[in-house]
Amino acid sequence: MKIGILGSGSWGTALGNVLADNGHEVLIWGRKLDEVVDIHLHGYNEAYFPGVKLNDDLDATTDLERLNDADVMLLAVPTGAVEEVSKQLNDILEKPTLIINVAKGFHPVTHELLMDVIKNSVDQSKRSAVVSLIGPSHAEEVVERGLTVINAVSDDEEAAVIVQNLFSNNYFRVYTNTDTIGAQIGVAIKNIIAVASGVLSGLGLGDNAKAALMTRGLAEMTRYGVAHGGQAETFLGLCGVGDLIVTCTSPHSRNFQAGYSIGKNNSAKHFFDNNTKTVEGVFAAKVVHEVAKEKNISMPITEQVYLVVYEGKSPSEAISDLMERDLKAENNSF
Repeated sequence: MKIGILGSGSWGTALGNVLADNGHEVLIWGRKLDEVVDIHLHGYNEAYFPGVKLNDDLDATTDLERLNDADVMLLAVPTGAVEEVSKQLNDILEKPTLIINVAKGFHPVTHELLMDVIKNSVDQSKRSAVVSLIGPSHAEEVVERGLTVINAVSDDEEAAVIVQNLFSNNYFRVYTNTDTIGAQIGVAIKNIIAVASGVLSGLGLGDNAKAALMTRGLAEMTRYGVAHGGQAETFLGLCGVGDLIVTCTSPHSRNFQAGYSIGKNNSAKHFFDNNTKTVEGVFAAKVVHEVAKEKNISMPITEQVYLVVYEGKSPSEAISDLMERDLKAENNSF
């Protein structure tokens, strides 16, 4: 099968490598010439994976038109670029194409989930279905062929099965899931909780605090997701607790790294003054905070992350405020 990948960054490269391992014809499109040349001529993407040899059949280009006859198009771009890149597909796709999204988050202005952004941006005549490939995974491990299990999420079950079969092999396993709302909300909000987890580590707090954060963070994810039509059980799966664990406990996570910097300095100022990377949890905190206030959804951890990141509150004060909230029963607290 011919597969085009939009984005020559970490996820585009890592997932392209999985597909090439599975015998598919894969072509990555990227804007950065150095990354494209490195993949095309040398079989490496040193900018993201120093010293990691890629599958010899994986190729890359800066010419978007070369992807026009792809059977499947995978979008591996940051959340903020999903709409722009999706609209470009209208000009290049020659036939209805299965579109796979791997970004996690919300539209920064409309607050839409990303699968809806894609559906609203790509003409129906150009897309056969939209599937999100999401779950607990770091590109750094996937490209090294580390054992990974994630979800192919779509309301089109047949399309989800196609994606499941495209990617699954002896180190990469895919489960299908039809709860598009719950799964997308789970993987987006877990980024906010991961920022908070990094803050705890930066402040030097221990395992008890981190366990409490992830447990109550899962409650927030579930509460927000169910309020938007998601299924509660989804949050106990790969796109809920699974992604929460991997993102909250790993130094690979940009969200954890951002939180660690904020906690270490007991302020977000140093982070913003020095950060050059996309940190999805920072943007998601603003969206979720605004929507939760509008819909009266209790999101105390998210609220404190928002206050620390956007209003200059100190992390230590935020933690004190969380711990001093009114006491309540845990049961039925979703």
